[in-house]
Amino acid sequence: MTVHFIGAGPGASDLLTLRGRDLIAASPVCLYAGSLVPAAVLAHCPPGARIVNTAPMALDEIIAEMADAHAAGHDVARLHSGDLSVWSAMGEQLRRLRAIDIPFTVTPGVPAFAAAAATLEAELTLPELGQSLVLTRTPGRASTMPAQESLANFAVTGATLAIHLSIHNLATVVADLTPAYGADCPVAVVWRASWPDERVVRATLGTVEKAVAGSMERTALILVGRVLAAEGFGESSLYARGYDRRFRPQDAASRFMGVTE
Repeated sequence: MTVHFIGAGPGASDLLTLRGRDLIAASPVCLYAGSLVPAAVLAHCPPGARIVNTAPMALDEIIAEMADAHAAGHDVARLHSGDLSVWSAMGEQLRRLRAIDIPFTVTPGVPAFAAAAATLEAELTLPELGQSLVLTRTPGRASTMPAQESLANFAVTGATLAIHLSIHNLATVVADLTPAYGADCPVAVVWRASWPDERVVRATLGTVEKAVAGSMERTALILVGRVLAAEGFGESSLYARGYDRRFRPQDAASRFMGVTE
């Protein structure tokens, strides 16, 4: 018996890996994270599966469900929205499972920032403008932020920011970022990326509060950076003529000539 932690993606039911789909279909028990996992993903559960919404449950209750399934010899599909590597609370569950010797696997999912970028038709790292993406959030009731991980500190780098779980703190986000990025810096707020009712607001740090005006909550992602409205960026060397690389050696003197691995 194994507990399979599966990233269920940002919302669209077809943004699910084949591995994740197959593990769900093979697991007699499915624990899923409330309204953030769409019903169409749960449709992959086998007939008669025990399907449990963990939103109202405490950690001990969730682990108890897994332990009961383990005792019965049943695999568990444990679904979290987006990808499990960030803000999924997977770490504390894995620690509990290790302590009681219950095996598990981890299957990644499509993260919200990637779905939002796809909606915006944007590359979040552009030559000469931004080559770093910071995934962060503002402090909340469930999780505090280390003092050094402030928005003001990240803003000094000029990197593109993907600010999660923070639409309720939009005024603070604007105040913390404007000194470094400027009021004219592009902002995009994507609510429920990839869901049928997805909404997008494009603005600047100086106009975004008025543009959103309380119309989005909870699952909105705030993206900030010059890459969001860039047209005059340079092109990378990757596909440039004259750029000597392993798969496109330029001449017989190339250090890559004859390299096959």
